[in-house]
Amino acid sequence: MTKKVRILASGCFDPLHYGHLRYLEEAKKLGGDKAELIVVVARDSTIRKFKGRPPIIPEEQRRALIEALKPVDKAILGYEDVNISAILKEYKPDIVVIGYDQDNLAEKVMEVIEKEQLDTKIVKLDKYCDFSSSQILERLRHFLITSHGK
Repeated sequence: MTKKVRILASGCFDPLHYGHLRYLEEAKKLGGDKAELIVVVARDSTIRKFKGRPPIIPEEQRRALIEALKPVDKAILGYEDVNISAILKEYKPDIVVIGYDQDNLAEKVMEVIEKEQLDTKIVKLDKYCDFSSSQILERLRHFLITSHGK
């Protein structure tokens, strides 16, 4: 019996959009027929810390939305302290997928892989959409401002 290829992806997914779906579809493809995709969804506190704003969608709802997507086998909430080492040790992925905008994460993952001597590969994926969650929120803000009172 062939071992499953465990793939780990992560993100804020706030709000969830088409680019996120494509990112997760491509991540799953990396493992072929035996792929198992686990997605780490950022905590509300992590979004506040790194995005400088409160989340639009609460963490448990974002986790449930991600887990409901076809390519995803399991979605988990990240650790409050963004403990990459603990997640890698717990889930032992064969592949860690890095999004086009996650260079800082790639460096941290590489440090853990080297320190712990893990047999884990890092794969950086492309941008699959012409807009980001931040751009969607900006468009919505602009729409609300310009249409207010109409």
